[in-house]
Amino acid sequence: MPFGCLTLGEKKDYNSPSEVTDKYDLGQIVKSEEFCEIFRAKDKNTLKMYTCKKFLKKDGRKVRKAAKNEILILKMVKHPNILQLVDVYETRKEYFLFLELATGREVFDWILDQGYYSERDTSNVIRQVMEAVAYLHSLRIVHRNLKLENLVYYNRLKHSKIVISDFHLAKLENGLIKEPCGTPEYLAPEVVGRQRYGRPVDCWAIGVIMYILLSGNPPFYDETDDDDYENHDKNLFRKILSGDYEFDSPYWDDISDSAKGLVACLMEVDQDQRLTAQEAINHEWISGNAASDKNIKDGVCAQIEKNFAKAKWKKAVRVTTIMKRLRAPEQSDSAAASPSSAAPAGPVTPSDAPGPPAEALQSTATGTDPPIEPAASSRPNDGPEMEDPSSRCNGEAPVPLQPAAEARDEQNG
Repeated sequence: MPFGCLTLGEKKDYNSPSEVTDKYDLGQIVKSEEFCEIFRAKDKNTLKMYTCKKFLKKDGRKVRKAAKNEILILKMVKHPNILQLVDVYETRKEYFLFLELATGREVFDWILDQGYYSERDTSNVIRQVMEAVAYLHSLRIVHRNLKLENLVYYNRLKHSKIVISDFHLAKLENGLIKEPCGTPEYLAPEVVGRQRYGRPVDCWAIGVIMYILLSGNPPFYDETDDDDYENHDKNLFRKILSGDYEFDSPYWDDISDSAKGLVACLMEVDQDQRLTAQEAINHEWISGNAASDKNIKDGVCAQIEKNFAKAKWKKAVRVTTIMKRLRAPEQSDSAAASPSSAAPAGPVTPSDAPGPPAEALQSTATGTDPPIEPAASSRPNDGPEMEDPSSRCNGEAPVPLQPAAEARDEQNG
């Protein structure tokens, strides 16, 4: 079935597995992620290489929803800084997504390999990410999982572009969103506080990325013992809720005031006051000449190697379990009732119910799962929930993620 012919909602006309293997040679598994297996694939006719993501339907309803969601979103987008969807097949047992192959390095590795690295290099990275995110936001798409691991260079040429990958958590913003998802260290306060949220969460995450690229340090971190995930995550969430970060000396001594100002505007606790992606593009640090040319490589690289060699950052797969705990019902006992810490500093978009106090939040974030990449046989059946778009559409028709006929099929097994 050609790529353009698969439309969610039509009567099922499954591909046979041979249709996939007739067109593509699938290599060995490159890695197993939370919802899928990733392969290198070669088009037998053109010999061009692609990335193949295979989602196994037997892994559960939420894996199936993640696959459908990624297909839905990627079919909507076309931008030079977003990995493009090339082909889709659905068999009775699997979804196969074929995407452009990015052969360049992760941003971390690129920095470590440079002889000279300055604010201007960081500004170039952030500009490209912002342009892609501004495009997504113009379509009312929220990525919801922007992080350094999802930013890669398209190829190994000197002036390669940056591309954004991994759209299985992306969502159409038809009304504000409430279910928490994402990677803990990049979560915005409104997500941690279980408030309704939208596109501003992506700008917060870019602020976290920018902070790391300029200093080599994460803005929110806790020096708890590496195995003490419970206390680590409690303290992490406390700091995010209050916007408790600093431009520490000596790491920020050589960084321009303009850069610090943009970080502060992106990591504004009040999502209504946070800079938008388009506003950030117009900021002097990105569009003007405010970014410094001073070489900051030695300081940044020393901190990157110190901080991000730790498994909890480089292999943070605590996403699903922590988000499930954040979705847990609010605690009603008096010990959890601390109004002074009930929400992030500053006003936030109202929700049907107030966010939990800090103590209630702590009780949901035990973080006991080891931060390792899961094997293919151990991918969870109940990842972050991909809820149907809200009926509060602001004048736009909701886009169903799962047709009714498919829902009945799933209920029947």
